[in-house]
Amino acid sequence: MASEFQIIWSDEAISNLEKILDYLERKWTEREVNRFKVLLSRQLDIIQNNPELFPKSGIQSLLRKAVLSKQTSIYYLIRDDSIYLVYLFDNRMNPEKLK
Repeated sequence: MASEFQIIWSDEAISNLEKILDYLERKWTEREVNRFKVLLSRQLDIIQNNPELFPKSGIQSLLRKAVLSKQTSIYYLIRDDSIYLVYLFDNRMNPEKLK
């Protein structure tokens, strides 16, 4: 089943992803990096096919939050037929940084 929603990455989300991958590549094995990529890909498929599945964020009312792992959450915005990935957020950081 093809999704009607297109995923659009913000510059911030791309930067967040690059930092996460850089960290994983420096601190963990290639297997862990690949595991993260697979997990992210699966989560994005779920978001794309059912964007309202995940709850609205308590931080910003227009954003939805999908927990990717204990360490990382995806914040996104649904607008028309597009899903805008706003942040890939390190859950260990202060949520005030999202505002």
